[in-house]
Amino acid sequence: MLQKVLVINALLRGGIPFIIMVGIALLLNFQGKYSDAKSTFFASLIALFVGAATVIYNIDHWSLTKQSAIHFLIMLITVYPILLLSGWFTIVSVFDALKIFLFFVLVGAILWLVLFTLAKVFSW
Repeated sequence: MLQKVLVINALLRGGIPFIIMVGIALLLNFQGKYSDAKSTFFASLIALFVGAATVIYNIDHWSLTKQSAIHFLIMLITVYPILLLSGWFTIVSVFDALKIFLFFVLVGAILWLVLFTLAKVFSW
């Protein structure tokens, strides 16, 4: 039963922003704003995976360390490739991909710390 609830929550948390943003991307595309449409679509994919993966933190029998590690791995195999393919960064070498990876880790760590602090303050 818990698995079914987690799947439904993942679909809602990731799917709703994804559908809204894809709609915006389609509107931008129809208006001839192709670059904006492409960026919005890539952002919608990131929102899908980030939103869906938040259910990991609802698995109470996992430690915070395990939840965070699994979440990081999911982000690594979903969001990081999206960043590489999005066109938002110039990539001409493996070193560029490494810089993007470091950016990915830094932003992720900052967001994790901010949300962890907010969760503690507001007892989420």
